[in-house]
Amino acid sequence: MSVTTRGPLPGGEYDVTVIGAGVVGSAIARELARLPLRTALVEASDDVGDGTSKANTAILHTGFDAVPGSLESRLVREGSRLLTAYAAESGIPVEPLGALLVAWDADQLAALPGLAAKAERNGHHDTRIIPAEEVRAREPHLGPGVLGALEVPGESVICPWTTTLAYATQAVRAGVDLHLDCRVESATPGDPHVLHTGRGPLRTRHLVNAAGLHADRIDRLLGHADFTVTPRRGQLIVFDELARDLVRHILLPVPTALGKGVLVTPTVHGKVMLGPTAEDLDDKTATGSTAEGLALLREKGRRILPALLDEEVTAVYAGLRAATGSEDYAIRAHPAQRYVTVGGIRSTGLTASMAIAAHVVDLLAEGGLPVSGARDPEPVRMPNLGEAFPRPYRDAAMIAADPEYGRIVCHCERVTRGEIRDALASTIPPATPDALRRRTRARAGRCQGFHCGAAVRALLDPEGTRR
Repeated sequence: MSVTTRGPLPGGEYDVTVIGAGVVGSAIARELARLPLRTALVEASDDVGDGTSKANTAILHTGFDAVPGSLESRLVREGSRLLTAYAAESGIPVEPLGALLVAWDADQLAALPGLAAKAERNGHHDTRIIPAEEVRAREPHLGPGVLGALEVPGESVICPWTTTLAYATQAVRAGVDLHLDCRVESATPGDPHVLHTGRGPLRTRHLVNAAGLHADRIDRLLGHADFTVTPRRGQLIVFDELARDLVRHILLPVPTALGKGVLVTPTVHGKVMLGPTAEDLDDKTATGSTAEGLALLREKGRRILPALLDEEVTAVYAGLRAATGSEDYAIRAHPAQRYVTVGGIRSTGLTASMAIAAHVVDLLAEGGLPVSGARDPEPVRMPNLGEAFPRPYRDAAMIAADPEYGRIVCHCERVTRGEIRDALASTIPPATPDALRRRTRARAGRCQGFHCGAAVRALLDPEGTRR
C-alpha cells in the first residue's frame, strides 16, 4: 500500500497510469487494482475528488432520459446497478427516493409522453405520467400551477464524497500508487510514455486520461484533438436540515439542451439542494458563485417549492462540468498508442463510474494491457455520513467502547472527535479542512465552521505545520 503526497516521484516504469483522481479516475484505478500490475493514479490537487466530483447534484441516476443506444445510456444503466450494490457493501449512504419530473406549463406537459417513451427505449418500464392532483398529494408544498408529472421510480441520492474516497481507498490498499499534488504539465508520447509533472517525470507503458475539465489538454499532449471541453458552471444553494420535511422526492424539471435544469433534491446529509445553473464559460477555474446565478436559482426555487425560500441557507457553491457539445461520453481508445481518453463525462459520471471503469479496462486490453489474473479487491467499509443511517454520536455501543465517539466537535453536523481521529488515520488522510469536511461533514453545517473551525483545525494540524 502506497500513498505519495509530495516529494519526488518513484523511479521505474508503471504498467498503467490514470490521470485524474475524480470519481471516474478513482473507479478506473480501483478496477485496475484487480490486476497484478504496477499502477499509478495521478492527481493535480491535494485530494481525491477535489474537482467536478465534489460539487455535483449527488443523484444516483436510472438513466431513464439518456439518449437511447448511446454509450452513456448503456454505461449509466450498468453503472447504476453496480454502484447500488457496491454502496450497500461499502457503507456508502444511498436513499432511494424516486423522482418526479414536474410539468409547469402546457409545453412541458406535452413533452412527458415523449420522455416516458424514451425511458422505455432505455429499458425503464416503470415510469408513468401522473395527474396534477396526485402530484400535489405526494408533494404538498409544491408551488401553484402544477399540471402533472412523470414518475421515475429508482432515482436515488448518494454521497459523492464517500464514493470517490471508497474507490481510491480500495485502489491504494490493493497496491496502486496515488500521487497527489502532481499536475501533468507536458508529455512525451512513446514506449514508455513520459509524463512531465511538477514532481518529476513519470514513465508508463499504458495511459488513461480521466482528467475531467482538463481532459482535452491532456489529449492534445498525446497528439489528439478528439474534443474540446467547455466548462459549464453549475451553481447550487444548500438549505438547512430544517427544510428537509418540505420535499419527499427528487423534483426534476423537464430537461433542455443545456442539461437537466434546476432541480430540488434532498441530500443524504439531511439537507435540501436547489440547482444547478448551466453557464458555459471559458475559465476552467471559475467556481465562484455569482449574485445573478443565485438570484436565478431563487426565482426558479420560488416557483417549485415556495416555502423553501423561507428556510436558512447552509451553503452556496459552484461546480464545473466537462461539457463537450456532444450528447454522449467522449471515450476514445488509441490501441496502437496504448492510450485511452475518458472525456465529456457529465453529471451522470458518478452513476456510471464503475461501468466506465470496466469499459476502459476492456479498451486497454485491446492495446495490449495484460488482464489475466484478476482478483477482487478487499472490501472496504466507509464511515457513514448519511443522516438517515446510524451515526456515532447516537450509537451508545460505539460510545461505550470508545468515548471519543461521544465527544462532539462540530455541533451543527454532530461530528465527533473519534470520527475526525479516524479520518486523520485513514488510508488517504485529509490534508486540508475541506478534505476533512468531505470525510466527516465537519464544518459543513449552518455555521460553516464559525464555531468549530478553530477546534477542527487544531485536530487536523496540532503542530500548526500544514499549509
